[in-house]
Amino acid sequence: MKFKLIAIAVGLGLALAATAEAQTPRKGGTIRMTAPYGSSFTSMDIHTTPRAQDEIYAKALHRSLYIWDSTEGKPVLELAKEVTVSGGGLVHTFKLRDDAYFHNGRKMTADDIIWSYNRIMDGTKAYPGARFVRLIEGAAEVEKGQAKEISGLKKIDDFTLEMKLTEKVDPAFYFFTALTSIYPADEGGKESFLQKPIGLGPFKFVEHVPGSRIVLECWDRFYKPGKPYADKLVISLMGEAAARDVAFRNKEIDTSVLGPAQYVAYQADPNLKGTIVEVAEVFTRYMGMNPTFKPFSDKRVRQAVNYAIDADLIISKLVKGKAYRATSWLPLTSPAYDKAMKPYPYDPVKAKQLLADAGYPNGFEFEWTTSQNESWGLPIVEAAIPMLDKVGIKVKVKQVETAVLAEVIRKGDFQAFIYSQATGPDPQAALKCFHSATPQSACNYTTFKNADFDKMIDAAGQTDDAAKRVQLLQRANALLQEEAPIWFFNYNKAVMAVQPWLKGIQLDATELTHQNVEDLWVDDTSPAK
Repeated sequence: MKFKLIAIAVGLGLALAATAEAQTPRKGGTIRMTAPYGSSFTSMDIHTTPRAQDEIYAKALHRSLYIWDSTEGKPVLELAKEVTVSGGGLVHTFKLRDDAYFHNGRKMTADDIIWSYNRIMDGTKAYPGARFVRLIEGAAEVEKGQAKEISGLKKIDDFTLEMKLTEKVDPAFYFFTALTSIYPADEGGKESFLQKPIGLGPFKFVEHVPGSRIVLECWDRFYKPGKPYADKLVISLMGEAAARDVAFRNKEIDTSVLGPAQYVAYQADPNLKGTIVEVAEVFTRYMGMNPTFKPFSDKRVRQAVNYAIDADLIISKLVKGKAYRATSWLPLTSPAYDKAMKPYPYDPVKAKQLLADAGYPNGFEFEWTTSQNESWGLPIVEAAIPMLDKVGIKVKVKQVETAVLAEVIRKGDFQAFIYSQATGPDPQAALKCFHSATPQSACNYTTFKNADFDKMIDAAGQTDDAAKRVQLLQRANALLQEEAPIWFFNYNKAVMAVQPWLKGIQLDATELTHQNVEDLWVDDTSPAK
């Protein structure tokens, strides 16, 4: 199923990419990126962390079987030269690259892929990438401790790998993120790997200064001839939009994700408006509700929350239009998005009636866990509090750091939380997060269980009819809206400022900060040598 990319560029945004194509890339120099989603990286082991923050460095250090191609608007083969499909659409045989070298100088083979996927399915670790690898036959048995190795992975020879799936889907959409990065089998399990990770990417690890930066340098045996262009990549931690703004204006960084306030300011500044690039990302912002907290076990209460909050007003006033109103889980850019579906309207009278029907005529109180993030964190919670209070729902705010929030959510240690989660580009994979067989630690954070929903998702995974698959997924998405396990807030519009000397920026709808950094280069006007 082809993902139709909706990319919107403003000012000279598209010209940045066009200029890069027109000019001959310059070799050398330093690229200075920012990690804008918190004050830390979670781990140097990308298998353990689902945060977009960590994948920024992982895109440079590691590689997965597939990679996202922003021009094509879909994932394409990366660590394999070709793939053939047989067995009624369930068996995929990969001819692997024979020129991919780990940063310790050893060539990658099929054994490394098999080892990495088996590691990810270790049920005692609850690795977030298990939600993708579980697609392979026998992976669930490894996760449950019923088998030691994934039966659906078979090494034909060093550079030929057979993969048998449980569903008739394109594995490209499951094996392109850094969560399924391929580690060296002889090194990935060692304690030393956490201190000095070894990957297949265009840049190799130099240092990690906790709370400050990660420094990487060019890997001269990278398998793409002539790449990477830059000598060094520095990724600086800058969780505060104001700090990024100052650094960008002072030309100390090359990229800066803009918050709502900066978005408005940069558009109005003739010297900065030409630096902006935008893309409609496949991310959904929402409040998740824990059904083990009694009020949230009732669908009417969850629906009441959706009616009680004026999401359009918050998007307009606080997010400054840097978002699109959410109707259900699947974003605007999803091929299964239903344009006819309407979002929950703001209707406090309806909310109060639903609460009364559910046995809460005087409302109730809950604890809402949030980070400080200005686009989907504390400011949004503070705006929603008086709206909820109007219908009798009281809120106690529990504020945590972004890295902590991710773990709180995966462990289920909350009554409610607010978050931003990848919901694409494949609608089947996105909706799987609400399948009852998907563990909370993977992405079923609200432990949603619905037999009708499961049947639709399972049927979509077994059909050869693309139109029928879309129809089933749209029905499942509509059922989610009805059941309301979450408050549907918005779909993100990602906005980033890019210095004029940095070329080759890709409008990646899966996450704008996740650049294929081997294609980036700086011209000689860059102040960083």
